[in-house]
Amino acid sequence: MTTNLADLLADVDRVARDTIAPGAARIDAQSEFPRAAIDALAGVGALGVLSSPDVGGLGLGLSAAAEVVQRVAQACGSTAMVLTMHLCGTAVLEAFAPVAVRRDAASGKHLSTLAFSEAGSRSMFWAPTSTATRTADGIALDAKKSWVTSAHHATAYVWSSRPIAGDGPSTLWLVPRDAAGVAVAAGFDGLGLRGNDSCPVTATKAVVPESAMLGSDGGGFDVMMGVVLPNFQVLNAACSLGLMNAAIARTIAHATGTKFEHTGAALADSPVTRGHISRMKLMTDQVATLVADTTAALAQGRADASLRVLQTKAAAGETANAVLDLAMRVCGGAAFRKEVGVDRYFRDARASAVMAPTLDALHEFMGRALCGMPLA
Repeated sequence: MTTNLADLLADVDRVARDTIAPGAARIDAQSEFPRAAIDALAGVGALGVLSSPDVGGLGLGLSAAAEVVQRVAQACGSTAMVLTMHLCGTAVLEAFAPVAVRRDAASGKHLSTLAFSEAGSRSMFWAPTSTATRTADGIALDAKKSWVTSAHHATAYVWSSRPIAGDGPSTLWLVPRDAAGVAVAAGFDGLGLRGNDSCPVTATKAVVPESAMLGSDGGGFDVMMGVVLPNFQVLNAACSLGLMNAAIARTIAHATGTKFEHTGAALADSPVTRGHISRMKLMTDQVATLVADTTAALAQGRADASLRVLQTKAAAGETANAVLDLAMRVCGGAAFRKEVGVDRYFRDARASAVMAPTLDALHEFMGRALCGMPLA
């Protein structure tokens, strides 16, 4: 394991080539959790890229984490999303969890995830309807979480509820997956990201100690916006970038390697085809520039950092859909067959638009920010 970014990325590329990519089609076809991929990434330190060196992490920051996620997404979107949610959970644990938990999260022994989205508040993740009640045995949680990535495989969830008594819309908790009263629904069978094990999770009088609180009672909103949102937005955008870059590579391979038998001309000999590929690359590189500028704005504490954070997932999600539409168009009927591989990226790219905060919610946030209004 190394603390050098270049060496880490070389290790991640090797894992992506040797472990992640060979299993990606199977994971997609069978809705299989990418256990071997996550274990391999843990082995090279990727799950601790945001964790402090004091607990065995790499401490390389958000820009490095985005590079890692993008490389993983080029091989498998499901694995990249599992990694993204672990890193978002880890960011909260780094701020509030005990040293032992932080150390396990950095090594990958503890797989983290977020449990924010709920049936009652839908994409408005900052306003949970679930409750936390103080009892003689501890804190009793009742909730209907609608989507939790790695639901069956996470060690514990970074969980939101209404406060016990404090001001503010939410409180955060560290809730073990196997806590009594916590139940995970049947496996995920979705359109895309089919291996990310995203399932509903319910809590019925699930008791956790008050020490499981992450931050202050009522302080969950500030943590969501100040810690989780920047990490989630940038890393989700990195997922989209990886999907786009993979689709471009596969589209070019198909366009240059497929010929018309009656003329001998390749698909890429058509200026229309080359124009589509050019637009795909241009749009992808524009998003990459925005993601890089967003991480720079956060690192520098620039005044536009908050707006950049909101823009990055919106731009990446919308662009990924456009780029993958073009990939399907260029590859034509062959794109509907599994051997070309574009269809998996096409389906995976659709998730960003509906993953909270949704594209519509982000445009509302950006509009409010530009008009000098509070986000929520």
